[in-house]
Amino acid sequence: MEIRTYSSPRDVKTYDTTRLREEFLIDDLFQADEIKLVYSYIDRIITGSAVPVNKELKLTAGDELRAEYFLERREMGVINIGGKGIITIDGKDYTLEYKDGMYIGRGAKDIIFKSVSAGEPAKFYLNSTPAHCTYPTVLIKLNGEPSDGVVIVKPQNKVELGTLEESNHRTINKYILPGQVESCQLVMGMTKLEPGSVWNTMPCHTHDRRMEVYLYFDMGPDDL
Repeated sequence: MEIRTYSSPRDVKTYDTTRLREEFLIDDLFQADEIKLVYSYIDRIITGSAVPVNKELKLTAGDELRAEYFLERREMGVINIGGKGIITIDGKDYTLEYKDGMYIGRGAKDIIFKSVSAGEPAKFYLNSTPAHCTYPTVLIKLNGEPSDGVVIVKPQNKVELGTLEESNHRTINKYILPGQVESCQLVMGMTKLEPGSVWNTMPCHTHDRRMEVYLYFDMGPDDL
């Protein structure tokens, strides 16, 4: 697990592009048959990925967490941005299609990531934060019918913002948030940019009490 420390806002103003990338960019996620994790001192968040291709991948705590198992004192959100996959949590299988998500509550001990097809492996994007209590583990889908252990993103949590004229026309799909999927402190979602739009955070803003991690995916060579 890679460890990243704080950066002073005053110091950041002096960073050049290379230093900014070194401090804030994670560029080695989604490696085949690996779980990659980065621990940030900011909010003690862990961001990472799991890409099971030719084998199952089991999530372990590692020495850095000083815990018996990964979610002993943490919670986790997952979004699958690859092929169909399965997350086995304490012996129960959850199947995740493309863009399905999961909230995994504190106390889940055995977590295993699998792909249905090695030719089209799942790509699980992970975020984990400290947790003071346990909320139910649920599968999250953008569309469909809710059932036991399955939550559908509510219409009011699919928020359309911006305009094409300002190049920021987008829909924010809120997965983990109060009133839909309860958590201790983790909030997680997925933004879909409309064709012709490039800005997903405009107008520019900051959050003094909460840090954010952005993952950009499904980008073509000309989009970089």
